[in-house]
Amino acid sequence: LQITGLIFGGIGMVGTLAATVMPQWRVSAYLDGNIVVFETIWEGLWMDCISHLGLRLQCKFYDSFLALPPPLEAFRALMCIAVVLSVLSFLMAIIGVKYTQRTKEDPQGISIFILAAGVAFLLTGALVLIPVSWTGGSIIRDFYDPEVPVPLKRELGAALYVGWVSTALLIAAGAMYC
Repeated sequence: LQITGLIFGGIGMVGTLAATVMPQWRVSAYLDGNIVVFETIWEGLWMDCISHLGLRLQCKFYDSFLALPPPLEAFRALMCIAVVLSVLSFLMAIIGVKYTQRTKEDPQGISIFILAAGVAFLLTGALVLIPVSWTGGSIIRDFYDPEVPVPLKRELGAALYVGWVSTALLIAAGAMYC
């Protein structure tokens, strides 16, 4: 169970890092009858990218931290905290698995590091779930809102799916360790 939790936590940690740096949080939606699409727009936490005919990719980091909308600033902060906490959780889990002591008085031999890693993995899963689900909800809300112009409508990007899978793995690892 500890090794499975370690594997789930490790994959969740890598997924959290990947979701944080991926630019595909919001992806342009094609709603018109036009089949020929010349460019795809990706919006992430750190940059926007435009792919021209799938051949050329241009990415630009956001110019100013202070010019960003407040939700994006909060999502960046939550995801950065989640990355750091997932690394710390993974290291605590490694220490806990390595130094679990089994004695005659305590046949379970649970290390304090195991419990700490479990709680930290659960907290990390919650920290990842908040920005990913909030972004997904706002994309779906805007997609079905008739007031939003068609060129501004977006679809769920790959980073959101990576974030949801990472959340599930982190929560599963936390549950195993707790």
